[in-house]
Amino acid sequence: MNIFVVEVWDDEADKCTFYTVRWEDASQNETDKFFSKYDAIPALKQSAQILLSFVLDSIGEDHGAIDALFNRFENEVVGLPNKGAVTVGEITFLFPNFPLRLYALRVNNRSDIVVLFNGGIKSARTNQASKALSLRWREACQFAKRIEEALRNKEIAIDNEKRRIVADNGDEEIIL
Repeated sequence: MNIFVVEVWDDEADKCTFYTVRWEDASQNETDKFFSKYDAIPALKQSAQILLSFVLDSIGEDHGAIDALFNRFENEVVGLPNKGAVTVGEITFLFPNFPLRLYALRVNNRSDIVVLFNGGIKSARTNQASKALSLRWREACQFAKRIEEALRNKEIAIDNEKRRIVADNGDEEIIL
């Protein structure tokens, strides 16, 4: 796997800090690529906006990265939005036949640090059968494996107090 940077995507929410990944030589991170691409396609614009609202509002502001909203397990990553009807408080989250998947990794057990990757159109029953999605899913799994390996090897650590991922030297610039 090539070198990539783990960087803050959004750290202004009350319940969750979102990170993303960016290839070292890329100008745009993977999550922004996802939302830019699908926001520009008229038939998928509304779905992209619903998914963005789900991430920033429902996860970021209201509930955090709780198990109920992260229940679409796809090997090393979780697909967003959630699978099935999930009720949290008075709100039911239900996304039947939702056309998009955004891949994510919950970094700690406190449900307050999430790395968002890229994703695509869910055009078949499985990720492997969805042509455009298959590559993004495999890539997200590789990113997730490398991040988890870096945590195990103490190349990076979680600063729970600040809700941050930091390099082993305490720096917030993380290159893996």
